[in-house]
Amino acid sequence: MAKRVYEVWKGSNKFILGGRLIFGPDAKSLLVTLLLIIAPVVIFCVFVAWHLRHEFSSYNAGYAILVVAIVFTIYVLVLLFLTSARDPGIIPRNAHPPEEEFRYDPSVSIDVGGRQVAANAGGRQTPSLQFPRTKEVMVNGLPVRVKYCDTCMLYRPPRCSHCSICNNCVERFDHHCPWVGQCIGQCNYRYFFLFVSSATLLCIYVFSLSALYIKILMDDYHGTVWKAMKESPASVILMAYCFISLWFVGGLTGFHLYLIGTNQTTYENFRYRADNRINVYNRGCLNNFLEVFCTELKPSRNNFRAFVEEELQRPPPLPTAREIEPDELGGDPRSKVEDDLDIGEDLLKISQRRNIEEIDEDIRSRGSNGPPHNTSEVDSALGSDHRAPTIRSDARHSSWGRRSGSWEIAPEVIGNTNVTEGWEGNAIDQKLAIMSRGLNVFPSGVKHI
Repeated sequence: MAKRVYEVWKGSNKFILGGRLIFGPDAKSLLVTLLLIIAPVVIFCVFVAWHLRHEFSSYNAGYAILVVAIVFTIYVLVLLFLTSARDPGIIPRNAHPPEEEFRYDPSVSIDVGGRQVAANAGGRQTPSLQFPRTKEVMVNGLPVRVKYCDTCMLYRPPRCSHCSICNNCVERFDHHCPWVGQCIGQCNYRYFFLFVSSATLLCIYVFSLSALYIKILMDDYHGTVWKAMKESPASVILMAYCFISLWFVGGLTGFHLYLIGTNQTTYENFRYRADNRINVYNRGCLNNFLEVFCTELKPSRNNFRAFVEEELQRPPPLPTAREIEPDELGGDPRSKVEDDLDIGEDLLKISQRRNIEEIDEDIRSRGSNGPPHNTSEVDSALGSDHRAPTIRSDARHSSWGRRSGSWEIAPEVIGNTNVTEGWEGNAIDQKLAIMSRGLNVFPSGVKHI
């Protein structure tokens, strides 16, 4: 059964609802963020806003405080959801390296038969399956260097970076936010900023109305601020909580206002702060804000619910730019076959020599009762050149992977049987008979070379 893209996704993301929603690998931290938002709002509605409804009885203004708190909280949660459950701008990774980017590296060597052969031997080049680590592209008339990503097997577009947590290349990568459990990039940066700024406004709203309730209690009881705090400890807790939160979300809002005004990302600001390089993306404060908030959001490049097309495994690219010289391969492959045949002949001679020695011992033992000079006469008649039968190997190179041969006694050896007469001839016949039988007991590795 065909699988969908999200089922075979190589990144670290988590998908729910059949790939309709995508989260980062640390999506559980999103539950902590939800608790930090919902819990103080519930306390505010129960212990502060509910009592304030009687203080503004005209036009039911007291109920408006409660409704605004609830609606504004829902708005913040929606922005959080749009930030964390959305594709931040993931660039689809390639299944194979881009072949057109192969470069020729003269320092590369290849392993041939256990030997390291230089790839540039013979004055020609071979692809090294390596890529230039960087290359330059033009942005607003200025050169910008982009890097090659080994994980995604692509050259990252300008302002793109690889997130080590999500294991994806993200377009216009800003940072990976653990509080939303997602990368912040091209497709969700707008929602992220709206979430942070709205959370800041919600903190200000809760802090202000909690302080107002303390002031009303002071006026009603004609007491001090300490007495009013004792009457509503929830207001004190909310004020302290919102004050601390404002340092984080408020400071983050101010920092991103600066980044938007100068058209930077968090990654670029921290990485290139000391380089004093020209920001080629800065088009002026107004245009920078319009780019973030008034341009149409780019759709996701990934269809996570699409079915994956089965792709045949592609063989590794062959070095078409050159052909390897025979000398680099350790010589002609035929020479290796001939060497093997020579080794087989040597083994055959060794085996023959052993058989001759055994035959000599056998003849000596049988002829011990006869004239002792007969054995030497036989040996002299045979001569040094006829100590072993001549064996011919008619090897057929019919194919590279197969050889066959036939072993037979040369006619010259059989002709030597007429050299001696009488006892000597019988001895030679015995010797040849034993040798012919010995040919059938050669090791299999020698007989079938």
